Formats: sequence, structure tokens, C-alpha cells
Amino acid sequence: VADVGKIDLNCEKNNTAHNTNDISVNRLIVRRGQSFLVTFELHDPSRPTTDLLELTVETGPQPSEALGTRSVFGLPERCGKGSSWKVKVHQGSVLPAGSITLDITSPADAPVGEYSLSVKTSATASVGSSLGKLLLLFNPWCQEDWVHLPEEEERQEYVMREQGLVYKGSNKYISSMAWNFGQFEDDIVDICLKLLDVNPKCLSDPAKDFSARCNPIYVSRVVSAMINANDDGGVLMGRWDGQYHGGMSPTHWNGSVEVLRRWLKYGGNPVKYGQCWVFAAVMCTVLRCLGIPCRVVTNFQSAHDTDKNLTIDDFFSDYGVRPKQSPDSVWNYHVWVEAWMTRPDFSAGSLYDGWQAVDPTPQEKSTGVYCCGPAPVKAILQGHVDLKHDVPFVFAEVNADRVTWMVFADGSKKKISTDSVSVGQNISTKAVGSDKRVDITANYKHAEGTEKERDVYNQAVKRVNIPEENSNGIHDDKPGVSMKIVELTKPISGKDIDLELVLNSNDSVTRTLVINVNVQAMRYNGIPSSQIQTELKEQKLLPNQGRVKMFQSLSISRPTMFN
Repeated sequence: VADVGKIDLNCEKNNTAHNTNDISVNRLIVRRGQSFLVTFELHDPSRPTTDLLELTVETGPQPSEALGTRSVFGLPERCGKGSSWKVKVHQGSVLPAGSITLDITSPADAPVGEYSLSVKTSATASVGSSLGKLLLLFNPWCQEDWVHLPEEEERQEYVMREQGLVYKGSNKYISSMAWNFGQFEDDIVDICLKLLDVNPKCLSDPAKDFSARCNPIYVSRVVSAMINANDDGGVLMGRWDGQYHGGMSPTHWNGSVEVLRRWLKYGGNPVKYGQCWVFAAVMCTVLRCLGIPCRVVTNFQSAHDTDKNLTIDDFFSDYGVRPKQSPDSVWNYHVWVEAWMTRPDFSAGSLYDGWQAVDPTPQEKSTGVYCCGPAPVKAILQGHVDLKHDVPFVFAEVNADRVTWMVFADGSKKKISTDSVSVGQNISTKAVGSDKRVDITANYKHAEGTEKERDVYNQAVKRVNIPEENSNGIHDDKPGVSMKIVELTKPISGKDIDLELVLNSNDSVTRTLVINVNVQAMRYNGIPSSQIQTELKEQKLLPNQGRVKMFQSLSISRPTMFN
């Protein structure tokens, strides 16, 4: 026989107090480290309400007190001694005789997810009476939670706001697109929890996985892996070759809700197709829904360093063509997210707390899985590339040196130039409370051209044990001729671009140059595409002659130029 009668989980009141009423007012959704109220009536109204009350909360398929996924607690206080869940009788309610309202508080480091809640009202009862289910989320409003965000305005932007902007384009021509994150839409919270439940770590060891969900570092890393479908049945399949048959072009999407619902509807089969901004925006939805403050970040001139040497090696043949097999690349832009949390896993106190770079786009494997982060942004700024997770990779994205090599027919190569400033430009995110763009480049690196920036870079190279010369080849300290291409007209689809090649002689001899001008289309992720134009030119340069201009008109009417 049940010990309790009518039960009221006070969903609307609790959810409003916990900033979850936008998700639902018909089910109990609360945040950890913050109290909530549960009212029920006792079947024996004559017994004192302060007699034994033993509550049990459980989450996951194998709940365990040792793992923090089961807790027994109650009244009097000695009941469930040692439990981190707490309860007291709520005195502020006027209730009929025999009814009681309990004020229950979860620990600020409890695993997030769905819990069952039950109560025993006598020491002799063999089983408790169910009080119902509750969802427990991270709590940026709670000072003891790892994801605590001090400013209310920022909590409203990075947790509660359902619409935002994603920046795209190039560092010279930045554009924005509106995105509906929709983290509080119907069923999205359930889809987010489903995403955690089907991740490979959970499938292989559910008890350990459910316990680890107390940790936003762990959860954000799992979500990073599960947004892409490369190795774990995740949400989105990426495609960059322009062939989108059997799915939608990445430019089709303008919100996360349709993507997540499609993934659930089709049994966890990946949604086709996504590129970096789609991966990042969908991840932002999931983290905000779970209660982890999150924002979408765009890095222009973003490096993809495949060999972890903190340089991007560009190889060109001696007739100017860039081979497709070059392993490194520089993307016009790349989009990831930042998640806000403390980093108690480091021994340096609070040095690395705050924004963490997390990237769900499948670029390189991390511990055998396509995921990236969380990498502390403060560690990236200081060049502390010996830290987890994936700090060297993100450091290279924003601050790699770009080295140009000429490859000769016999396979030998010659180092032509080193560019230490172009990678990592105009790192952008939406402003708090407005649609303005905020440049956060200074969070990731010191100003280009400064001694401090070079100092940090050189220290980073030492930390990853890279020899001073990153690749084998002949090196010219100072080339006899320097060249620069200057854009005279803004690129517009279907219209010609006027370019200017500016030559400068750094030599004491007269040179006759044979210049091979080769133009290739390039996708936004730095992968060479079709060849557009090639032309051979000859130019005489006098000793130390400065600024010789050569004019070039380039037709870009083909749409492949903009893939």
C-alpha cells in the first residue's frame, strides 16, 4: 500500500524559480545546487509529519551511492547521514492536515539527467512510494556549480537566449546570419539527454558515464563528439565537396531544432549535411539546453594544422599550382563554440577557468575520436600547449605561422617565406544583449607584430618539442624579390576582380623575372578547387627597385569559385 496520497511537484513554481519554465511548466525541471519544493499528503494524517521520512533519488540504469547516481536522505537529519542531497520541511505553505511540503536541494556537483524520486514514511516499509520524475540541469546561477556565470546579463545571453548570430565570410568581408538555437523548444531537452545516452562511452560503461555527467568538462567533450557522425552515430554528417544529393546543403539550415528533431525521427541516423557553422550552432543549442553557458565563435583565416607542428606548410610547384594533397590548410573562416566552466582538473587553481574552446566539426581525432576541447582560452593566449584538451590544435588555428615552400620536379623543396601574422583574424562573436559583433581576438593571442606574441609562439613551439626548422629544405633568410597581391575591386559573384601584383627588389643586381600567374578556386576550408586562369609574364627589376605594379583582371563568373 502506498504511503502517500496526492502529490504536487509544484512544477510551474519550481521551474520559474530555476529558469526552466521556458522548457516546460508541466514537468519538474530544476537546476543543481538550488532547492525545489515537493508537496504530498500522508495516508495516515494523525502521524507527526516530522517522523521518519526517507527519500531516494536515482539516475541511470545502474544507480550507485558510491558513484553519486543514487542518494538516500531524509528526516530527521541523521537519516541518510553523509548524503549530499538535503531536505527540510518547508514552513511557508498553508496545507491541509496530513500534507507536507519538503524543500529539497541537490548538490551543486550532482550528475545532470533524469532522476526518479521516492519516499518511505516508516522504518518498516520495504519499498518507497514514487513521487515522480525530475530533470536536473547545470546551474549557472549557483556559485558552487562549475558553470557558474557571475553576471545576469551574460546568463541571459549565453544560457537563455534562443536566437543569435553566426559570423561567416572572410576577414575583409564579414557577414552574419541569423540562427535559431531553440534550446527550449518542445522535446529538445529530451533529445539532448538522448544524445548523451547513446554516446559510445555510455553504451560501453553506463554506470561510469552517468556518474561522469556531474562534470561539464566531460559532458562538453562528449557533446563535441556526438554532434558529428564520423565515428559514433552522431547528429550531423559533414560534406565539403559541393555534392549534397541525398540530403540538404549546409546552407539550408538556419536553426538547430529541425536538425535535432530529424536525427531523433530517423532513429539516430545522421542528418545530411553540415559544415562548421552548422556543427557549432547545433552544439551551442545542446549546451545551453543542458545549462552550460555557450557562445558561437568565428575565427577568420583559420589554420588547420594536421601534423601538430604549429605551422601551416603551403607547397607550390615551380609553375605556381598548389597541389591538392597539401595536408595543412587555412580556412577563410572556421566556427566553433566556447563553453564557460571552471577547470579544477588543472593544478593551477583558477588560472584556466572561464571560456573553453570546444569544436564539434570533425577535423582531427582526439584520443581516437573526432572531437576537440574543451581547451582553455587562457591557455591558448599564454601558449600553454602542453595542456589538455587539444590546446595545440586550437593554438595553431589562431596563431600558426604560415610557411611557403616551392617544390621542384625532383621532389626537393625550398623555403620561400614565413608569414607570422595572417592566421587568426577578427575572431568574432555576438555581443551580449545586442546584435553587434564583438572582436575577441585579444582573448586568444597577443597583438600581431608585438614582441609578446612572438615570445608566446616561440615558447609554444618549445612546449610541443618541435625543432627550430619545422620541415626539411633549403631556407632563404631574405628573398631577393618580394611580391604582394593587392585587391583593387571588391569581389562580387559574376563580375571580374581587378588585382595588382606589387614587386619589390631587395637585391643589388638587376633581375629579369619570369612570373607564372596561376589562379585557382578554393573552397572556404582551404581546399584547392578548379583552375581558373594562368598567364606567363616577364618583368625586369632594377637593383633595390621598389614597388613595380603589374595589373591583372580576373574573371570569376563560375559559381564554383564560391563553394
